[in-house]
Amino acid sequence: MSVVTDRVTLSIAEAAEATGLTTHTLRYYERDGLLLDAVDRASSGHRRYSDDDLGWIRMVTRLRSTGMPIREVRQYADLVRAGDGTEAERLQLLVAHRDRVRQQLAEVATHLDAIELKIGLYERRTCTNA
Repeated sequence: MSVVTDRVTLSIAEAAEATGLTTHTLRYYERDGLLLDAVDRASSGHRRYSDDDLGWIRMVTRLRSTGMPIREVRQYADLVRAGDGTEAERLQLLVAHRDRVRQQLAEVATHLDAIELKIGLYERRTCTNA
């Protein structure tokens, strides 16, 4: 654990506001090994988030928001932490996730088409009955 000195950093409350997450979620991400590094601490012991921390948290949020399981996010973070030589595994993990997201998008588009069809039917019925 290092003590923050010169860098501009954010408190956990400020980081939560900047990322749209709760302080509880930020602590969970850290505790569950989803962050790349331990979050720096001020001399008071309070967490201090750097721009790099926030960038990674946004990436984790994107992965989670698109349905990547925590287990896979942790695996991805482990690979990134491991550094050079893990790029092929990282690529494979992200390609598989991208393919799942594309499949989900296609399914949602099909559902949206069905909803649009129903809306069109009801609009025609209400316009002809008016």
